[in-house]
Amino acid sequence: MNALREIKQLPETLKTSAKELKNVKSLCGTAMLTALNVIAGMFSIPLTPTLKIGFSSVFAGLSGMVYGPLLTGFAGIIADNLKYILRPDGPYFPFFGINEFLTGMIYGAFFYKKKITLPRVIAARACITVLINLILTSLWLNIMYQSPLFTMVRLVKNIVLFPVDVAVLYFLLKAGEKILPKQ
Repeated sequence: MNALREIKQLPETLKTSAKELKNVKSLCGTAMLTALNVIAGMFSIPLTPTLKIGFSSVFAGLSGMVYGPLLTGFAGIIADNLKYILRPDGPYFPFFGINEFLTGMIYGAFFYKKKITLPRVIAARACITVLINLILTSLWLNIMYQSPLFTMVRLVKNIVLFPVDVAVLYFLLKAGEKILPKQ
């Protein structure tokens, strides 16, 4: 299992998942998982003004598994805006919506219509940790607050939380395989 294989399969996955955009059941299911994402986002733990711990993206993982990368990516943008409306914590910065969109796309690419395995979850979380958490979020915070691009605190937080994120996501997805509708 490697991330490059998932990336090579992405065009076919996108084509298949585009059908979910026309399915009312898929739209309703995604809306419910997006609401759970927003609610979970309300309970993040702030460490510093620009660093917090949260687990709302696990619901994006569930959505990506059942409804695919496109629908989950668009749901991520909606979730990001709803989280800001309900609990603004700084100036509005629309580029964080890109993070949420890409998170949904990555989860969908790794999990949509695929067997959930620990190596697959580790690879998906590693992509999100590096691309979203360490690179893009650091870039957006640098643009907003002129904070250093890479900080040791952000790196340590992501290293420490990586196994926790993987475990939570893996067990939630395995439970989701049993109870969520098969598409």
